[in-house]
Amino acid sequence: MTMGKIIFYEERNFQGRSHECQSDCSDMTSYLSRCHSCRVESGSFMVYDRPNYMGNQYFMKRGEYSDYMSMMGMRDCIKSCRMIPMHRGQFRMKIYEKENFGGQSHEMMDDCDNIQERYRMSDCQSCNVMDGHWLMYEQPQFRGKMMYMRPGEYKSFRDMGMSGQRFMSMRRITDM
Repeated sequence: MTMGKIIFYEERNFQGRSHECQSDCSDMTSYLSRCHSCRVESGSFMVYDRPNYMGNQYFMKRGEYSDYMSMMGMRDCIKSCRMIPMHRGQFRMKIYEKENFGGQSHEMMDDCDNIQERYRMSDCQSCNVMDGHWLMYEQPQFRGKMMYMRPGEYKSFRDMGMSGQRFMSMRRITDM
């Protein structure tokens, strides 16, 4: 498994104090008072605008983000981050129309840019990720707010703090 490395900076354009992460960090405020730019040297990460992997989520792959707040439309600084392990092998996820694995269901093994067009599903309220790591988006064509899904059962997105949010497209996290 390839390790990831991300460096956060207090100021835009990689200025000010910095903090390096090679794994998950649940609260960056103990290292930096704010964070306005970052550099992903290897791997990929989900960053969150609240501590403990809460709030809005943003996917960052290898590259430089000199002013990620304006680039991604973030309103607040990064407060926590989670490294996404690279998955080699099959991807499998079963999506359900209703909470608690109810209603219509479909098993997916590849990206889906619009569940309404592909499966005639108007909503996705729960899922079971069997293999791989996925990003779920609130709008078709991989747009809007996103949520990182690692292997496990997710009975209710509402219980995860995603009240009122629908997921309409899904993408596998690969070596992009």
